Amino acid sequence: MTLDPIHVENIARLAYGIGGDVDATDHDDLAERVWREWLPELRRDGRVVLAALGDHERHRAAIDDVALAERPFKAVHGLDSGTINPTTFKNGLVVDVAHAAMASSPTDLDLHRDRTIVATVHAGDSTAGFDSEWTRRDEGHTKQRVLHVPRVNRYAERVVHALALYLAEGTHALDHADRVEDLLVLDGPIYPKELFTWADRDPELGALAREAKPRAVIEKYVRLVERFVERDVPLAGFVKNPASGTAVRALSRAGVESPWPDDTALFTRLLERREPYGAAGDGEFTDDDRGAERGARLDDDLTFTTWFRSRGGADAPMAADGDALGVDRELDPELYEPTFMVVYDPRTDVTYKLEAPYAFTRDAGTRERLTRQVVAEVAATRGPPEPVAKADALARISASEKAALRRKFEERLGSDQQATYDDLRWGKETY
Repeated sequence: MTLDPIHVENIARLAYGIGGDVDATDHDDLAERVWREWLPELRRDGRVVLAALGDHERHRAAIDDVALAERPFKAVHGLDSGTINPTTFKNGLVVDVAHAAMASSPTDLDLHRDRTIVATVHAGDSTAGFDSEWTRRDEGHTKQRVLHVPRVNRYAERVVHALALYLAEGTHALDHADRVEDLLVLDGPIYPKELFTWADRDPELGALAREAKPRAVIEKYVRLVERFVERDVPLAGFVKNPASGTAVRALSRAGVESPWPDDTALFTRLLERREPYGAAGDGEFTDDDRGAERGARLDDDLTFTTWFRSRGGADAPMAADGDALGVDRELDPELYEPTFMVVYDPRTDVTYKLEAPYAFTRDAGTRERLTRQVVAEVAATRGPPEPVAKADALARISASEKAALRRKFEERLGSDQQATYDDLRWGKETY
């Protein structure tokens, strides 16, 4: 049954009641104070968790101009991994399959054909064993294996998904690192941050993250950074849905009552421009651009921050004083620290984050080139950089393909997928 007009009107009246108690201009004032007073060096319990790297500024660039600007990096590679999503079978097995691919711009069809496929399996039976070695198929273009994940009492679906996704991505990136000449951009963070958050979610998951198999997955990314540092080729990660809460949690701990649910909401408020505005005119975002009232959003310029070093939240294990969950680091630990800049696209009202290890962004020239590259790409595509979008398209597994693969597993395992009411409600049988 759909809502009647009277129901829609009544719900809308609730919104009036909620909105009337929120003063957006107060949030603007607080955001500006946080930017000036806290974000240049934000501490939590005395430890620096976020710090400006170089100049602490916001900038804006005309979208039409920057979209046509020359790119600092000529040949850029993107990498992504897609999964069928965790699937539980009636025989007790929980399975996920990840499929990683690398794309390039300009296009390299031979590279696009290469794939890394990982199937992860969790079994309630402790006597079962499913591990396999890496094998090659498709005339050597496909590398694949089965990984039997450590047994957990809960979160089996979370474990099979994360280990499949990151093992496929990290392995594919390492195997093809030497194909990258100018820049590699991962679709997502530069480290397997899902594994780094396990300790905060549950003690059992935190202990699991330090076991041999998860640690081997983390090691892939540590070695990837070392390989790119050795080759003097920048490595970055384009995060389409940033989810960090490092800044807002540190502010809360310091006694600042934050109205923002996460860091993305805070940076969006800092970078969004609305009428009326001053006329800085020099491409630099100033406090005058904010205006006294929040009018219509202006969408002619991309806005973006300079760079930050991040040492809190999911980034803490890779900080210089972190332990990388037990993985040995061959370089100065400081060089592995995650750094980031944020770019906001007013046309879509979406905020993105570009990450890179400090090994690359400690150089001001490299920071500037990475910034110009990502701002130009976002301006031109209204979304992720072209190589990242191409890698996403290669690695993505469609809904019909996921259903077909699950049926293959049902046939091979001799067990049906465990169905839920949502499967019935949303029409799983249509596939």
